[in-house]
Amino acid sequence: MPQYKAPLRDMRFQLNEVFDYAGHYASLSNGGDATPDMVDAILEGCATFCEEVLAPLYATGDSEGCSITDGVVTTPKGYKEAYKEYVAGGWQGLSHPQEYGGQGLPMSLNLLKSEMMGTANWPFTMYPGLSLGCMNTVFQFGNTEQKNLYMPPLVSGEWTGTMCLTEPQCGTDLAQIRTKAEPQPDGTYKLYGTKIYISSGEHDLADNIIHIVLARLPDAPKGTRGISLFIVPKFMVNADRSLGERNSVKAGALEHKMGIRASATCVMNFDGATGFMISEKNKGLEAMFTFMNTARIGTALQGVAHAELSYQGSVPYAKDRRSMRALSGKKDPDHPNDALIWHADVRRMLLTQRAVAEGGRAMIYHAAKLADHMVAGVAEGNKAKYDDYDDRLGFYTPILKGFLTELGLECANLGMQIFGGHGYVKDYGMEQIA
Repeated sequence: MPQYKAPLRDMRFQLNEVFDYAGHYASLSNGGDATPDMVDAILEGCATFCEEVLAPLYATGDSEGCSITDGVVTTPKGYKEAYKEYVAGGWQGLSHPQEYGGQGLPMSLNLLKSEMMGTANWPFTMYPGLSLGCMNTVFQFGNTEQKNLYMPPLVSGEWTGTMCLTEPQCGTDLAQIRTKAEPQPDGTYKLYGTKIYISSGEHDLADNIIHIVLARLPDAPKGTRGISLFIVPKFMVNADRSLGERNSVKAGALEHKMGIRASATCVMNFDGATGFMISEKNKGLEAMFTFMNTARIGTALQGVAHAELSYQGSVPYAKDRRSMRALSGKKDPDHPNDALIWHADVRRMLLTQRAVAEGGRAMIYHAAKLADHMVAGVAEGNKAKYDDYDDRLGFYTPILKGFLTELGLECANLGMQIFGGHGYVKDYGMEQIA
């Protein structure tokens, strides 16, 4: 079973020696508090949390999985306690505005945190991770009342969020969306429809879940130009942020995705659920994909995380497992055979994993600097700056997303091959990574 150890040595090397993050943070309007000492303290604290709290739950969570009874989802043993510790540590608000209770640090620091968390336990990381898209959407497109109502508990982690796009008849082809939003006299909407593959759609980790939902108004034009965006809370929220009655949105089933059964992937049924429009009528798709380039970096991060974890599992096994003699001559004369690590093709596989993990990390850290400038443009109200850096990321991030996820899967498969037959046995943990 891979024992995750945060790769702080390589992370610090890239931050300090390759990309001069200290100088980068000093140039940002929100980077003044991101001193080298502060960054190092964040890295150390997050590494401890990931190694001691999250990593031990990775395999056990997948074995147990989530369960559902009458729409109520229960997460695996240890997840509630781990999430409570995550919230208490202030990790969710690391890079979110101070006016809503966050620490206001550059976005890239949240990415460093996410890399360690995602490598230690990707299914757990999806719960707070899905809130980011929700928060970004509310922050950029919500009105003042919506921001004040939803942002503080989302930033603290007291509540979580989702992004509800996919439906049974459509995946990425969102022009086929059928979920309906019927206007009400009080200015709210009633939503009817079904969404699938909704990560963190229902769970027992937080008091409330804020769904960001794509739906159509009755008079909406066909295609993607007729889609609006709505906030649909699991529990209605009073003006003082206390929770009211249960809304008519419910998990109908769990979809058990391979390797991440501890993540509650849900079929969500909206049966007259009360929703509140966010952004402009029929412009929901545009708002839904705000900060999409930063989300693509998060997808690329998964490839790096899985390459890193597979490498960390493969190296000790290759050192301990013995089989035949190396073609270049006897390496362990005190034993009747040599360790796998002496065999040339095993070394090739290990070095491929290491190259992808470290090289991919460098690519992401470079992109994160661009994202920092883009987010700073939003905070400064500088649209030209935002558009400039968003365009740069728009070129760069599809490469990261496509390239690193493909190589991440290759590295996970290489890890299984290094383990041989053991790679296919659940007890060794390599097949879960793949």
